[in-house]
Amino acid sequence: MVRARSGERRAEILRATLEVIAERGYRGATLGSVAERVGLTQQGLLHYFPTKDALLVAVLAERDHWDTSGGPGRDGWRLELLDSLVEYNAMRPGIVQTFSALLGESVTDGHPAREFFTERYAQVRENMARVLRLEFGERLPGGLTPERAAPLLTAVMDGLQYQWLLDPSAVDMPAAFRDFLGLLYGEGRGGPE
Repeated sequence: MVRARSGERRAEILRATLEVIAERGYRGATLGSVAERVGLTQQGLLHYFPTKDALLVAVLAERDHWDTSGGPGRDGWRLELLDSLVEYNAMRPGIVQTFSALLGESVTDGHPAREFFTERYAQVRENMARVLRLEFGERLPGGLTPERAAPLLTAVMDGLQYQWLLDPSAVDMPAAFRDFLGLLYGEGRGGPE
């Protein structure tokens, strides 16, 4: 019973954090603002998440869970659904900013988000290879295997996010991703139907 209530409270904190990030951005999402939103003191919030980084990593893990529920490997995501995910990300810049900021910081030794991102990228590459295999079989039109193309697909998605965050008026993230999908399909085919 206590464990269930603790899980519900954690879920409430994660939802509130997402709301605060959406309203105030990554930097504006302070522990105090989240604690106030859920009716806790900052010290009370630290009982559930000991640091801001721990809270933000939990938010990103939850976001990934929502984004991939029924996703790659489960119900056979296709490239068109990745296109939809890029469109969806363009509507939530605060979350994309949080992801990008933590990702950038996580490359330093000892960063609390490093393990999360290392494991996440291993899973993402595996999922992307599965998506590419479903679409193209064992070889893409350019000759790469799904495993060789998976890190490139992942890099395009994340790289577009950085460019879009820095200059959204110059980078149409969804359109650029659709252009990349056209490249994956090779000449003579304009992308997924």
